[in-house]
Amino acid sequence: PCRIVSVEGLRLTLTGLDAIDGTPVLDIKPVMSGFAPRGDFHEPDWSKEIMAGYW
Repeated sequence: PCRIVSVEGLRLTLTGLDAIDGTPVLDIKPVMSGFAPRGDFHEPDWSKEIMAGYW
């Protein structure tokens, strides 16, 4: 789960965020199972390529 580590003015430090390091955070919302994708979903090949070394 994503957690807020610190808040300094308009700067948030987060942990566990599913994003590429340095990505601006424009809005924070909770994940709710009723709004999550149902079943399988497809993503473009380029997204897998840029995430290959992320984890």
